[in-house]
Amino acid sequence: MESKQCLSSYTEEPELEGFCQFIDSLKNYEKSGVPKDAGTDSDDGFDLGRMKRLMTRLGNPLSNFKSVHIAGTKGKGSTAAYLSNILRSEGYSVGCYTSPHMLSIRERMSVGKMGKPVSSNALNCLFHSIKRSLNEAIVLENGCLSHFEVLTAVAFALFAQENVDIAIIEAGLGGARDATNVISSSELDASIITTIGEEHLAALGGSLESIAMAKAGIIKHGRPVILGGPFLPHIDRILRDRASSMFSPIVSASDAGVRTSIKGIGTFKGRPSQCCDLVIELDHGSQSSIELRDLNLSMLGTHQLQNAVTATCAALCLRNQGWRISNGSIRAGLENTFLPGRSQFLTSKEAEKLGLSGSTVLVDGAHTKDSAKALLETIQTTFPDSRLAIVVAMASDKDHLAFAKEFLSGKQLEAVFLTEADIAGGTSRTTSATALRDCWIQASGELGIEVLHDRMTRYRELFEDNFISLTRDSKHETIVAAQNSLSDSLRFANQILRERTRNEPGILMVTGSLHIVSLVLASLNR
Repeated sequence: MESKQCLSSYTEEPELEGFCQFIDSLKNYEKSGVPKDAGTDSDDGFDLGRMKRLMTRLGNPLSNFKSVHIAGTKGKGSTAAYLSNILRSEGYSVGCYTSPHMLSIRERMSVGKMGKPVSSNALNCLFHSIKRSLNEAIVLENGCLSHFEVLTAVAFALFAQENVDIAIIEAGLGGARDATNVISSSELDASIITTIGEEHLAALGGSLESIAMAKAGIIKHGRPVILGGPFLPHIDRILRDRASSMFSPIVSASDAGVRTSIKGIGTFKGRPSQCCDLVIELDHGSQSSIELRDLNLSMLGTHQLQNAVTATCAALCLRNQGWRISNGSIRAGLENTFLPGRSQFLTSKEAEKLGLSGSTVLVDGAHTKDSAKALLETIQTTFPDSRLAIVVAMASDKDHLAFAKEFLSGKQLEAVFLTEADIAGGTSRTTSATALRDCWIQASGELGIEVLHDRMTRYRELFEDNFISLTRDSKHETIVAAQNSLSDSLRFANQILRERTRNEPGILMVTGSLHIVSLVLASLNR
């Protein structure tokens, strides 16, 4: 097995060196993994008192603007982007806080009317203006303030300094004990819960029900909550019971009054797009109704259409509270939204720069069974007759077996190369390529699908001859192999795909984590 080789990673601007060194000195659970039950509302959960004390020390920045708080297993970032762009299209100055980032840490904080990440200069100046307060807080908390807590505090301080009209805040983990959950009822205009799925199980109590309870912790007394969904009936009941106990009005984005359809795939503003119809008729008056025909979404898939519906329901909810939001701004906001690494097809020039000429390259940060299913559905919609090869790297706390089964049972795969990528700049949560390969072999066996994998004598014999022999003589078996080098994984997968497809359409997909996607995208920005 070859030594690990990474494609080029992104380097922050020199101006942010001091800021990055400061936050990198703090405990980073994105890098190390979250402790058991840390996201639950229990004695084992994160101590929100730290964040509350830090907010007080920084002058309670959250009191300077209204917020929308978003939690959910999947769809948080996309929903936040959609809603932020809707509000910007109406002319509002919007702060948006999301995680993780793809290339630069600045991506986590966008501010103003244009939606661009905070500038290095603005972030650096803010950091130095509050550095003394941050250091005092770290000492007061006996060094227990985390990387995410400080980043969250910096974002809130930035939004206050920039006098945003409204902030869209994405929870990091769960909800109840997340560092973002220090927004009071008077500071909150709405909560959003996008989806509930089995991710971060250990950190969130071990069951789908405990995950739902943790995420429902962002619902605040008397403030409306938008439920994305669709949810399993008993999960829907948990969320609604929490809302009822908090006297919070419920807006459902999976209501019978919501009708959507994807009419076709085309190109919009130079990107692949899906043309959709979106009709919402809620039971809260004419202000809560909208009809958008021939809506062009650059983020593909039924799951992204559902995220757009959730964001639209949130916009209608805000409109009912007095925010000026026109139907035209809702359309413009939705159509102007695009996030890298979410069902993103690279251009032919970008593929060529990576040495992947001849294949259509798709990068997507899917890392759960549900997101794998959604990704396969997107491919089936956009390229129904395509052959598929995939390169996968995943974090250690994901359900690798379920992820593999979803792909193997969903579409004939030409090749699967399992590789490695640093998670949040470290290796402690990185899953080895060989461990991933063994999961895919196990998954294929449990599904009764024959694969040619690199633990088999026949594979080694064919590979020792030459790589083209491996491709030619393996007929149409799915090739499964571990390869530490990401660049070699991409090259081998592309060779197999081109040799097998000839003149047929072929897609080379990079997935399993936003971190492997960020490595690919960073190489394009060298």
